[in-house]
Amino acid sequence: MEAVQKELNRSGARSAAPVQETKHVVPVGVSARHLHVTQEHLEVLFGEGATLHPKKELMGGQYAANECVTLVGINLRVIENVRILGPVRKETQVELAKTDAIRLGINPPIRESGNIAKSAPITIVGPKGALYLSEGCIIAKRHIHMSDKDAAVFGLQDNEVVAVEIGEERKGRFENVQVRVHPSFTLEMHIDTDEANALGVKCSQGATIIKN
Repeated sequence: MEAVQKELNRSGARSAAPVQETKHVVPVGVSARHLHVTQEHLEVLFGEGATLHPKKELMGGQYAANECVTLVGINLRVIENVRILGPVRKETQVELAKTDAIRLGINPPIRESGNIAKSAPITIVGPKGALYLSEGCIIAKRHIHMSDKDAAVFGLQDNEVVAVEIGEERKGRFENVQVRVHPSFTLEMHIDTDEANALGVKCSQGATIIKN
């Protein structure tokens, strides 16, 4: 009887062992305020026949353009020198951090890029003209870009949601991080300036994906 009890105790100890988390490290990109524009709106802002001029290449064929604009909130306060990312898109979209939104007196929803329905209004002013968007301003949902190969290695799928540990002296954990998979993507997590400042994070610093 004593031997049987010892064996049961050993089996119980094995079954109670904690499940190990799978962790993968990705570089961080801190995304400052920016916007995407349609060709029509680009010409309103910069003149007929205007084109974007690449300044810095980004992933997936995108680039930071030389062209910048001024954003105007409903309280008439402004944020100047907001950079446009190219190429032109089907819809114009402004992406801010919460601190930017407070300055402009607006309340953008937290959304995945491209989901601008019923988002916040904003006015955009360029050197040749201005336009008012009744919707189009969001706070970008924190996310991780990765290629199909990276996703396979990490055991993740497009639109899966994970947690991430990040930071050093002010280390913290972000929940509800969306995984975005596409063959053209380079492995990188994107957070906004508010999130980066809160945890003292700098570009290219490592973040650990945690998948239970």
